[in-house]
Amino acid sequence: MKSKIAVATISGKAYYKLVNELKGRGLLFLSLVPGETIPSTVKVVVTTEKEKPLIDHPNVIVFNEDEEPKSAINGAFRMALGKDVYREVTIGVDPGKTFGVAVLCDGNVLRTEEKLSLEGTIDTILLALKENTANAQIVRIGYGIPQLAEELIKRLRRALPENVKMEIVSEEGTSHPGEKSRGRKMSDADSAVRIAQKRGS
Repeated sequence: MKSKIAVATISGKAYYKLVNELKGRGLLFLSLVPGETIPSTVKVVVTTEKEKPLIDHPNVIVFNEDEEPKSAINGAFRMALGKDVYREVTIGVDPGKTFGVAVLCDGNVLRTEEKLSLEGTIDTILLALKENTANAQIVRIGYGIPQLAEELIKRLRRALPENVKMEIVSEEGTSHPGEKSRGRKMSDADSAVRIAQKRGS
């Protein structure tokens, strides 16, 4: 798959922040020097304000190197998909000793988080909904550990905007068959992605 996002900067600080964020999310990207020819497969270029005049591309996102890169990468991801507004943002949650969260935008994984506390999970959900507007927003919660799921549901009912739909999802089939026998365990983040992809009730 060709990279649709390009990072074009010679600022070490900006590059470090942007690349760490992209790699942390598992997003493909291309590194360019400002002024370099941009491949036709690239849908959006992230650069700094100073270097923007050197970028010959219709879709440019300016990143302030003194800020966190999350917002810039969210915008780049949306533009790479050719979206002005997402049709659907779905957040999957895998409750457990620690929580896993996955944010999917029109079926594409935007980001995942794991090893979160209950409070951290709620904060992550609310921020993701705020940052990623959509015609429909859904939070899907795995029901593998009922008492944890119920506690999360109770708190979210008080915190979520009225337009956000909440669904309960069976965790059956959210882990790979035979993984334990091979000595591997699916991560909380992977399980959260599968929960987000399942229809709930």
